Formats: sequence, structure tokens, C-alpha cells
Amino acid sequence: MQTVLTDSPAEAAAFLNQGELVAFPTETVYGLGADCRNDAAVSTIFTAKGRPSDNPLIVHISDPSRASLVAGDISPSAQLLMQRFFPGPLTVVLKKNDTVSPLVSAGLPTIGIRCPAHHRAREFLRLCHHPVAAPSANISGRPSSTDWQTVSHDLAGKIRCILKGEQSSIGVESTIVDCTGSKPVLLRTGAISRLDLEDAAGCMIADATRMTDEQPKSPGQKYQHYAPQAEVILYEHDMPPAVIPLKAGCISLGDPLPGCSITCRCHSLEEYAHHLFRFFRRCDISGAKAVYCELPPASGIGSALRDRLQRAAGHR
Repeated sequence: MQTVLTDSPAEAAAFLNQGELVAFPTETVYGLGADCRNDAAVSTIFTAKGRPSDNPLIVHISDPSRASLVAGDISPSAQLLMQRFFPGPLTVVLKKNDTVSPLVSAGLPTIGIRCPAHHRAREFLRLCHHPVAAPSANISGRPSSTDWQTVSHDLAGKIRCILKGEQSSIGVESTIVDCTGSKPVLLRTGAISRLDLEDAAGCMIADATRMTDEQPKSPGQKYQHYAPQAEVILYEHDMPPAVIPLKAGCISLGDPLPGCSITCRCHSLEEYAHHLFRFFRRCDISGAKAVYCELPPASGIGSALRDRLQRAAGHR
């Protein structure tokens, strides 16, 4: 299959409306989209990515008003969160209606819904006939793609079209909140902090228990994610590792570890998030044997970074 590269949201949407897979930019990471009502198209997402079939997908909408196209009921807590953070880097989990392919929700009665803030993503989504089911546009388990070049590296020849855009401004996936129960539950951390969520919802946000053998209710709960080919080694700023192997990378907030030949020093948590997955890809290209990652403080987007780093390291 020849993969078409395009700057045109209209051309990309035409492919998707014909049942094809299309990668598209968002402010978090690039997504890999299919018509959420088309079983055959949705199934090819799992094939192209090598994604486990019990890992549900997020449905993307162009406008908050379109949530009712896929949700059977929008709870009061979801309405408050959507009013504050749609469009933006938030996914809310709601009861789904029967129009959505059961493959999208992995057979669950719930669906994750997001309205991205990215202008080209929203233009593309407006031109799609139906809401778009889309996980991150990468090989399952590998670092998410934050630019169209890495999407092409992973998926060229497996998908029909890549809608080009600039590098994703945030760089980590959306915050996910389950709004189907009596109180909201945080399923995945992201750029929106718990304090901001609680301020908007007017209540405490509970933590989900870590998934083991259970079916995940949202992406990012069960499987190892985000890992480069090299071993990921985490360290605290005041406890650097004693021995650095040859051909190692280091991403840090302070001075990089001496002896690392591939480095990325970040001056803020936001900069760390923006560069993380791209740095993992750079280490892969450079043949790094290990990637040392300074653990950021667990505040703001730092909580999301710690989650992604721990998953990349296999919770070591």
C-alpha cells in the first residue's frame, strides 16, 4: 500500500470516509484514525499497530456538541469537565451508544471521547462523516509519535494517508477521566492536573487501581507503553547512577549525566514532555544501549511524565 502524505485536511478526510486509516496531528500526540462506526476500518487499526484487541480506543470529535453522537448519557461531572477542557487534552469516559463499533470499546459499554484543540485536527474531524476512533499513531508499545516523520517511519505502507502538521506541542497523551460512576476516576494522567480537574468538577477525583489481568477501561492502564529499543533507567536528581555504559542517552532537568553521548537537557516540565518521545526515537536511531531519564517532580505535567517513564521502564 502506498501511503499518501498530505497537507490537506479535506484530502485526508476523504480517505477516512472511504474506510481508510489516516494519521493526523493533535496537540498531544499524532492519532491513527478510522470511522468509529466502520468495523472493518477499526479492525485495521489493531492490525497496523499490532495493538491488543482488549485495549480500547478513544473517539475524537470536532466539537463538544458532537459527544452525543457516540455517548448514551453525559453525566453531570462529565458536562463540567467538558465545559472547562473541551477542546483540549482531556478524554472523558462515558456510557456509549449503539452507533459505535464494539471494536472501539473492546466490547465494553463505555467509550472515551476527546475534542482536540489542534486547529488542523479539528478541521479534519469536521470533514469526516462520523466521529473518529484513534489511538496514537505508532507501533504498539513503542514511543508515541509527535511528528509526521515518525508516523511515517512506523506506519508507511500500512495506512492510507498521513495528514502532516507541526510537532505536537504537548508531547504526551491526554488525561483520561472516567465519568460513568458516582464520582470521577482518574484513569491516566496528562497535561491537565488533578487540581484543575477537581476545581472544574467540584469534587475529589479518585485514582484507578492499577490494571493487571483485568480488561482496561482506557488506553494506558494495562500494557507496557512508550518504550524505546534501549533499556530505560530512571534516576532521581540526587541519586545518579554510578556506572554509565557506552552509547547511552540521558534526558534531564539538570545537567545530563557525564558519559552519556546523547543528551537532552530540559528547562521545564513542559519542555521535558514536549521532547520525551522524540528523544527516545533519537536514541533508537543513534543505537543507544541505555536511556537514563531523570524522574521529574510529581507536580502538574510531571505526574504524567513519571507515569510514561515508569511504563517505558517496565515499572523497574
